Amino acid sequence: MSEKRDAYVQRLKAKVDEWNADIDKLTAKADQAEADAKIKCQQKLEELRSKRQELEEKIVDLQSAGESTWEELRQGVESSWGVWKASFARAKTAFEKGYQEGREERQSKDRDE
Repeated sequence: MSEKRDAYVQRLKAKVDEWNADIDKLTAKADQAEADAKIKCQQKLEELRSKRQELEEKIVDLQSAGESTWEELRQGVESSWGVWKASFARAKTAFEKGYQEGREERQSKDRDE
């Protein structure tokens, strides 16, 4: 692979590593959530994992592409990048919101008992 492609793939892999770390942190939070909140959290985690998987598949495509097609694939990744990043951020925010609502609900129950 060319140096340019190697560097690009490494940047994408670094982003996947960041997303993996975020997913791991959120998974630990989800494991501590109450039942209703846990279900919502798990759904959002699946969305996050799906976005991560899409990016990982594109990385594999980029690595295996011939010189003539890699630039075209890179342009496709670039045009999709904003969508993946925004989708990941929205799912992460929704997870955090659901987790917080679950905590507040549990605290309210604990006060009522």
